[in-house]
Amino acid sequence: MDENKIIITVSGTDKVGIIAKISSVLAQEGVNIEDVKQTLMQGHFVMFMLCDITNAVRNFKELKNILIEAGNSMELEVWVQKKGIFEKMHSIN
Repeated sequence: MDENKIIITVSGTDKVGIIAKISSVLAQEGVNIEDVKQTLMQGHFVMFMLCDITNAVRNFKELKNILIEAGNSMELEVWVQKKGIFEKMHSIN
């Protein structure tokens, strides 16, 4: 169900370990990564992840804070949104 899907966006200067850091946090929290898209634009790293939080250890808000903290530790911007809200924000009517 879409209510258990989240979109994670990670952005910042490219460096070793970005994917490893975010993925290991998700694994520890029981979150399943369903899809990943990433790109590098002139040294700027951008990644989108579609994840399922059905079996997550923590609730959405706690998980969001943990991911933001993980990003901050690597000087990255991390946004975590529920998939339904993300789609509404990015649709053109």
